[in-house]
Amino acid sequence: MTEFSPYFNSIWIYFSFALEVMILAVIIYYGLYFLRGTRAANVLAGIIIALLLLTLATDFLKFEVITELLNGLWLIFPLAIIVIFQPEIRRAFAQLGSSRPFTKRLKKEETINEVVQAVEFLSVNKRGALIVFQRQIGMRALISSGIRINARVSHQLIQTIFHPNTALHDGAIAIEDNEIIAAHIIFPLTQSVSLSDSLGTRHRAAIGVTEETDAVAVAVSEETGGISIACRGNIIRNISAEKLSRFLRSLLIPSQNDTLRDIFEDMAENDEMSGFSGGQKNE
Repeated sequence: MTEFSPYFNSIWIYFSFALEVMILAVIIYYGLYFLRGTRAANVLAGIIIALLLLTLATDFLKFEVITELLNGLWLIFPLAIIVIFQPEIRRAFAQLGSSRPFTKRLKKEETINEVVQAVEFLSVNKRGALIVFQRQIGMRALISSGIRINARVSHQLIQTIFHPNTALHDGAIAIEDNEIIAAHIIFPLTQSVSLSDSLGTRHRAAIGVTEETDAVAVAVSEETGGISIACRGNIIRNISAEKLSRFLRSLLIPSQNDTLRDIFEDMAENDEMSGFSGGQKNE
């Protein structure tokens, strides 16, 4: 047995090294993930770049005094990071503590309820709206034309955004997780030539964004107040708020046994709809 000890020791050395690298990679990844899109990310990048350039310059030019100062600075750098980014670190741990699957589901349910309540109000008052839910595929390039909001989803905020006299009522809003990340977004229109002539700009934009991404889009007609939902380039028109809530739950919080085809087949069988035709012309 002892003759195999060196062999196992060698394997353990390589395994422990790989494990350390993996742990460090995960820590760095999630650290950057929580800092994404914040001022802290730019500050951290600036500090690291400045220190690296200064270190390289002092090593090349043989500045002994500055080198000693930098060596001491690198020692206190982790503590400085904790002090400087204390709010972001606290937020990261708070999100980590609330990232349980059940909690996420409750937040999604709350977001859907707020959106449905807002859509019902907009429909009754015939106020046009386009609400897009981001899922797995990011939409950073598509929402670059909009105005950043980063506010918690609420029916009051959505109703205010789409009020005719507000500066942001034109265009769409994008929702990621439980936040309205941007408003006044101009999404590309679908290029399909088989669509019904009755489809307006909002509905064509809803189809267009769902053709390019896996997003789910909800449109409210300004002319009729009709509610529509689009996904994967298909659109269902004239649905009730109750059905909208049901379909959003199916698409955004799918069970393990649900498939996209099952969801849309269920949508197509709805008696209260004008029929699932993908927005195509009736021949």
